[in-house]
Amino acid sequence: MLALGLPIAASHLAQILMNAIDVAMLGRVGPEAVASGALGFAVFVIVLIFMLGISMGTAPMMAQAIGKKRKSMREVRRTLRQGIWSTTMIGIPFALAALWTEELLLLAGQNPAIASDAAGYVLGLVPALFFATWFTVLRNFVSSYQRATAPMVIMVIGLFANVGFNYVLIYGKLGFPAWGVVGAAIGSSLAQFVMVALLLGFILLDRRFRRFHVLGRFWRADWHRFVEVLHLGGPIGFAMLFEVALFAGSAFIMGLIGTLELAAHQIALQIASATFMIPLGIAQAAGIRVALFAGAADRAGVHRTGVTSVALAVGFMACMAVLIWTAPQLLVSPFLPDAETGDNARVMALACSFLAFAAAFQIFDAAQVVGANLLRGLKDTRVPMIFAAIGYWAIGLPVGVLLAFSFGMGGEGVWLGFVVALMVAAALMLGRFALRERVPGLQAALDGRLA
Repeated sequence: MLALGLPIAASHLAQILMNAIDVAMLGRVGPEAVASGALGFAVFVIVLIFMLGISMGTAPMMAQAIGKKRKSMREVRRTLRQGIWSTTMIGIPFALAALWTEELLLLAGQNPAIASDAAGYVLGLVPALFFATWFTVLRNFVSSYQRATAPMVIMVIGLFANVGFNYVLIYGKLGFPAWGVVGAAIGSSLAQFVMVALLLGFILLDRRFRRFHVLGRFWRADWHRFVEVLHLGGPIGFAMLFEVALFAGSAFIMGLIGTLELAAHQIALQIASATFMIPLGIAQAAGIRVALFAGAADRAGVHRTGVTSVALAVGFMACMAVLIWTAPQLLVSPFLPDAETGDNARVMALACSFLAFAAAFQIFDAAQVVGANLLRGLKDTRVPMIFAAIGYWAIGLPVGVLLAFSFGMGGEGVWLGFVVALMVAAALMLGRFALRERVPGLQAALDGRLA
């Protein structure tokens, strides 16, 4: 599990760092550039998350076919192709809609100058929407055969490429004009292209994978499989959106409470996001391995995967919880150069109090992301999507708002709402997986009878 999960986790961390690099390098241009990039990325990431969810629908399809072994090469090849087809065709309308980003931001009351640069940033990132989803489909293909190291290495190369492209295009080096915010977006798109090209090259040249001829008859449609990718990936995309929207929406609530609370909230979320990458990688590895065992009708393997992945992910987050509870100032201090006096001291105190709740909710977050991916490995995606909507929006957010304003808990109430949301989601996800033998649809998957 670790051999497969840790490289996947490293790939996710590298993806996060790519945006962090954009922010850091735009900081040398000015605060307006940082604000424009942040606003543009907030718009772009909503579409990106949904598209990545669709591409993730290919993972259980490929892994279950490999588990069955019968004609697996043909089945996996078709799934890979239709994964790229589906993400491309769904992405085209979003790419066209990006042309009206500035108008939408102006309607939302954003500063005209910031909105204009943010719209340019979004347009520059449009190619990255396709490259990132194609990379995910190709990574699912490689990872389904337990070869996750190559995508991780390529992601690291992509990080360095992103720095190089940004340096040239943001600041106007090597004879190029200084494009600022737009240059950062184009640099990220070029880095994503490099990653796709390298991973595709690896697949075409590697002795194990070149026999698949993944580009052969690429134009041939397989509409049944195309629909199945959307059928599985669409609910994954919506479930991911529900969680991302919960944390994004919480920033607006924090803004109503106070500026210092909002600053502390963002710092605490950055710390929580970094530690979450390990259980996320383990969870996706668990989804692949469950699909492999389900394809082979190996119930014992499914059970072992479930127990092992929950123990690893929750155990890791429990260790992180101890660190967060015992030394929150150590984690927050890099974000606050002078936390002894004034507003920074108040932000430090607030961030530390939020991290106390983060330590608890991350344990539940690890449990729910593993539970969701275990179910996805059994091609069960619509019910986890409903569970996510219930946990995050029907229960978690209302509880957080109620505690924050009606009970006077402020920002701590919002974070306690996170704990409740993720606790409910974790209980629902793991409960359904634990009762898999009693659910007709899941019984079919366990018998290797799902297409």
